[in-house]
Amino acid sequence: MKKLYNFTLLYFSFQLSQIIRKPIHWGKPTTLSIEPTTSCNLRCPECPSGLRSFTRPTGMLSKQLFEKAIEQSKDYLTYLHLYFQGEPFLHPEFLELVSLADRNQIFTATSTNAHYIHEDNVDKILQSGLKQLIVSMDGMTQEVYQDYRIGGKLEKVQKGLALLLNRRRETKNTYPRIVLQYLVTGKNEQQIPALKDWARTIGVDELQLKTTQIYDFEDGSDLIPKDLNYSRYIPTANGKWKLKKTIENKCWRMWQGAVITWDGRMLPCCFDKDGKYTMGKLAEQPIPAIWSNSKYQNFRKMLLQNRKQIDICQNCTE
Repeated sequence: MKKLYNFTLLYFSFQLSQIIRKPIHWGKPTTLSIEPTTSCNLRCPECPSGLRSFTRPTGMLSKQLFEKAIEQSKDYLTYLHLYFQGEPFLHPEFLELVSLADRNQIFTATSTNAHYIHEDNVDKILQSGLKQLIVSMDGMTQEVYQDYRIGGKLEKVQKGLALLLNRRRETKNTYPRIVLQYLVTGKNEQQIPALKDWARTIGVDELQLKTTQIYDFEDGSDLIPKDLNYSRYIPTANGKWKLKKTIENKCWRMWQGAVITWDGRMLPCCFDKDGKYTMGKLAEQPIPAIWSNSKYQNFRKMLLQNRKQIDICQNCTE
């Protein structure tokens, strides 16, 4: 009941804030994304981890910091995404972190490129309490897959995923629920029919066709699909490209959740890859204090008044 009451407070304060155009904020974050690591085995071209282009510090989340975050948020947290940047399975204690959150009755999810699902850990994944596993797989042939997932091996991903699903069936486990995520680009959109057939055959729980974020989209990119239904950008009359969705002066994310980096920085959302808008640090303040501090409230106020002035909002689908 406490978590439901907290969610209700967040929702109604969000609605009221839009009406009066001032940030009224009741409740605590109901969702968090916590970053296990910035390390990654791949070199994806539109990802700071892949490009090795972070300006903020890189590293691994400590178990002590994670325990602190869970202790401070467990009474109102309903959803934890153990991911921000990097490949979470590179964290040596990753499944222990999952289990800790699960023991505190928090729904846990993560996103992975699935290169580290194998015989040695598949049972541990099933027993960890992980509720949702989002697997990124952006091609149905090695040639197409590696064009974006540079350094990746499609066969390894497919074998690991098949192993996990088969073992889940054998052990009659319900979780983790498997979501197969496909970033649609101009180079892989022709493989969508084959993808759908394979996903149906292997038995994933959900297939998501996701639009690809492109940093310098204004001049176009060969990553923009020809089928604009799968693009977050559209061409303009002057030959440039723009975001398909109109940026409105509201954002539910600013009221319902936040991101915590591996070193304890609290960020407003997952589009702040470099931590430009750090609202506070867990080493200095607890989560509830950061959540309602003046810096965070001023950011929400700026968003309500003119969201277009915030650079991290310029590529957002929210």
